[in-house]
Amino acid sequence: MFVTNFMTEPVHTVGPEASLSQVKELFGQRKFRHLPIVDQSGRLIGMLTDRDLRSAYPSGLMDENEKKAYLKRFKEMKVSQIMTETVAKLTPKSTLDDALLLFDRSRVGALPVVDDQQKVVGIFSIRDLLAAYKQLFGLGEKGSALIVVQDDGKPRPLTRLTEALENRNVLFSQLIRDVLSRPDNGLGLIYVRVHTHNLSGVHAALAAAGFYAVTPEAS
Repeated sequence: MFVTNFMTEPVHTVGPEASLSQVKELFGQRKFRHLPIVDQSGRLIGMLTDRDLRSAYPSGLMDENEKKAYLKRFKEMKVSQIMTETVAKLTPKSTLDDALLLFDRSRVGALPVVDDQQKVVGIFSIRDLLAAYKQLFGLGEKGSALIVVQDDGKPRPLTRLTEALENRNVLFSQLIRDVLSRPDNGLGLIYVRVHTHNLSGVHAALAAAGFYAVTPEAS
């Protein structure tokens, strides 16, 4: 699934010569936290966050005279003076997995989405990512449950598990075989998200096919 299915569009942008006081008012009106900065052609040249703005704003610990002088300078400051120029970004071809990895590396709360000309076409936040995975995996839906079963070590485990569920008309939307982390017995785990209220029937179907549910060990 692509980020374009969940990104916010259209996106409000400003130029580097916009004043910080204008941007502060814009943040307050629009209730967003990340603002792309673009040049005259609309190409992305930086990002400004509400945290950047708060850092530039006069501190409440300043005395009155110092605060007034700093506030005057703040009103004259431009976006270009505090924006981040090196910006992590996505493209319309970026997937949810691409976004997840980039969020992890860049440690930001939102990423601009740009086209081939580097023009901003959307913005994709961590909240958007969570909403996307929630929809993709059916989280929160009635009857939705994630079941973990032990790989029995026999050939074609996913095919056999799928057949076991389909023979019982069990609707499922997620099937993941974990081959990287293995318990002490050397066998992997299989995760399956089912959509049914008859979990006992699901467990019975899986057990008949040779798969048994894994539960956390008591501490």
